[in-house]
Amino acid sequence: MAVPKKHHTKGSRNQRRMHIFIKSPGVLKCPRCGKPILPHRVCKECGYYKGKMIVDVFAKLDKKEKKKKAKELKESKEQAGKELSMEDLSKK
Repeated sequence: MAVPKKHHTKGSRNQRRMHIFIKSPGVLKCPRCGKPILPHRVCKECGYYKGKMIVDVFAKLDKKEKKKKAKELKESKEQAGKELSMEDLSKK
């Protein structure tokens, strides 16, 4: 049976294991609606991928929800297009 010749301290053990951890996924911003999405995935909010509509998000919604969703998309588009000045950033 193998027996270690010297005592390994907790510090040297932890330094060896320093790089073993779960990395957070790279999250991108959807170019159409601005919501955070994973790369190479269809946006769940607007249904677009690479500038093309893949999933019709509005098809499954009733009239009230369609109106609300369309309003949210319009607002997020306007906010994505606007560049905020230093005064606007300080207000938020």
